[in-house]
Amino acid sequence: MTSTTAKAPAGREPALAEVELLIGGMTCASCAARVEKKLNRMDGVTATVNYATEKARVTYPAGTEVADLIATVVKTGYTAEEPAPAREEPDAEGTHAAGEDPELSALRRRLAVSAALAVPVILLAMIPALQFDNWQWLSLTLAAPVVVWGGLPFHRAAWTNARHGAATMDTLVSLGTLAAFGWSLWALFLGDAGMPGMRHPFELTVSRGDGASSIYLEVASGVTAFILLGRYLEARSKRRAGAALKALLELGAKEVAVLRDGREVRIPAQRLTVGDRFVVRPGEKIATDGTVVEGVSAVDASMLTGESVPVDVTAGDAVTGATVNAGGRLVVEATRIGADTQLARMAKLVEDAQNGKAEVQRLADRIAGVFVPVVLLIAAATAGVWLGLTGDGVAAFTAAVAVLIIACPCALGLATPTALMVGTGRGAQLGILIKGPEVLESTRRIDTVVLDKTGTVTTGRMTLQEVHVTEGADEKEVLRLAGAVEHASEHPVARAIALGAAERAGQLPDVEHFENVPGRGVRGLVEGREVAVGRLFDDVPPELARARDEAERAGRTAVVVGWDGTAKAVLAVADAVKETSAEAVRELRALGLTPVLLTGDNRAVADAVAKAVGIDRVIAEVLPEDKVEAVRRLQAEGRVVAMVGDGVNDAAALATADLGLAMGTGTDAAIEAGDLTLVRGDLRVTADAIRLSRRTLATIKGNLVWAFGYNVAALPLAAAGLLNPMIAGAAMAFSSVFVVTNSLRLRTFR
Repeated sequence: MTSTTAKAPAGREPALAEVELLIGGMTCASCAARVEKKLNRMDGVTATVNYATEKARVTYPAGTEVADLIATVVKTGYTAEEPAPAREEPDAEGTHAAGEDPELSALRRRLAVSAALAVPVILLAMIPALQFDNWQWLSLTLAAPVVVWGGLPFHRAAWTNARHGAATMDTLVSLGTLAAFGWSLWALFLGDAGMPGMRHPFELTVSRGDGASSIYLEVASGVTAFILLGRYLEARSKRRAGAALKALLELGAKEVAVLRDGREVRIPAQRLTVGDRFVVRPGEKIATDGTVVEGVSAVDASMLTGESVPVDVTAGDAVTGATVNAGGRLVVEATRIGADTQLARMAKLVEDAQNGKAEVQRLADRIAGVFVPVVLLIAAATAGVWLGLTGDGVAAFTAAVAVLIIACPCALGLATPTALMVGTGRGAQLGILIKGPEVLESTRRIDTVVLDKTGTVTTGRMTLQEVHVTEGADEKEVLRLAGAVEHASEHPVARAIALGAAERAGQLPDVEHFENVPGRGVRGLVEGREVAVGRLFDDVPPELARARDEAERAGRTAVVVGWDGTAKAVLAVADAVKETSAEAVRELRALGLTPVLLTGDNRAVADAVAKAVGIDRVIAEVLPEDKVEAVRRLQAEGRVVAMVGDGVNDAAALATADLGLAMGTGTDAAIEAGDLTLVRGDLRVTADAIRLSRRTLATIKGNLVWAFGYNVAALPLAAAGLLNPMIAGAAMAFSSVFVVTNSLRLRTFR
């Protein structure tokens, strides 16, 4: 996973490399903040640590070793390792990918045992009618394993952090539960709480009374069980949040039938090389990106693009790895392998986005980093104030423990990354790739969307649009004869006529004595007739002349067809508007965006396309290098501009726009320059992408409002003695669960 990312001029700065590390032992956002802070203190190192994905993305100078980075993390009290390389062979049992995370299994076991022991303790404390003689000793017997063994992960992490002079969420939980347990032991063995016949009422607020007869076993065991439950639900939800990326990575074919000396040899897909030819039978996945060299079929690309309709392919067509052959047998020549494939690049974009941090998350992390020490001070101050005002040690202790337990900033650390993980994962399933969290901020602000015409609003291919024939001429015959002559030409207009003629009139006859007249058209002998197509007629009937002029005014290319010296028809050819473009423009308007058509074509063509799809503003006859200037002019008008394009000539404009959306059917340069990549060539996905980005951003903000609001509101309540510590523990655990569950709602985005 180590790769060189930038190289400075010789003699100035060392080359920089990048590595991704898996970080273990983090239990809250303040842990991530500590690791990030320590790594960033190293010379020349820039690190981003994500609590939700449990990964660190580190850029470091060439003189630094990865082992040094890992050592720094270990010294901070956590574990670090590079991700294991992808296995070439699946596990013998085939269970490696499908099996449950062992950490999750261990956490569930710890939770189940702790909950089973803690529930009776809580019931005995909350319902005085259940309290029999010496019930307190049964509570101690049940609570001790929960506090010691169930809470061991918290105590261990708190001790590790204490040795490194730090405090995290685990410090708060450990201190709170051990304090409650320790007080209970003192009251039972040295005070009056162990006397037979002792009864203990339960109150939702801080209770006042004799400290020697007060026990807090339900707090110690209940808080431990509640927080373990919160941890388990959080861990399981984080796995579900990252499931879309995991599924994306596992989409590819595992084995492939390669042609070797005319024979099929099955090998692992990872061993394919560029130029290899391989066989794909109906129902099989295409192993890697390539070009069809033999066969006709339909390819189902729904798992990559979200498009449910299979695409017809034949010899010469490009196909994408991980798509499914839904029709006949294909022979494909590999053109891209490994990290260069579309699937691998999609996965990389999604992973980069999930590991990134929005500006709002950096603020949350900074708050979480200082939050725990502040809470320790508040807890100490709470105990001091209560003791000073009331002289009641029991009340002071209870209020301080409640402060410790309710203040954990878990929800704060999960607010952004979980929403980002789910949103980007759902986008990948729908063929929408979000490059990074900062992109979400851009989608909220845009008010204008610039659409490149060719290949974005239109198909990018010339097609036969209209046929006008003179009275007495047969349309099918005109198309057969014109198509036969044009079939011998390589001109885009000729290819469009030949293809359209074959579709409408059936098989085309052969042509003899074919001749290309430069700048004017083509002619040849077809079925004994001298057929001409183009501008080869001096005398054109008035009705055909009118049809030709109208077609040209509408931005189409018009050619005259005839034989034996007489003009018989006018064929109009144009770059066809995509069927979904008009609907896409309506959806963009519904989002409050103003669409603008940008093209290098002439004004007549541009106006015709704009009218067909419902766009009012057109910027036409723009040279490729001037597209950037067109975007800048719109920005100078005070507009926040999104640009949608697919060609090399769009790359600079995509990078200049406030938000660049690259059609995935376009060039690598355009995709690299875009902020959002739309894997499908359907303009409607543009509106989907903006809606998904806005919904993800709204979810992040909702999570942060809840997380901040919860801590701001809960701390004063706890300090004022209005919360029993056990209720505080339950509320703290479920605040994290709420944030993660709210993020998971993005999985239902349509």
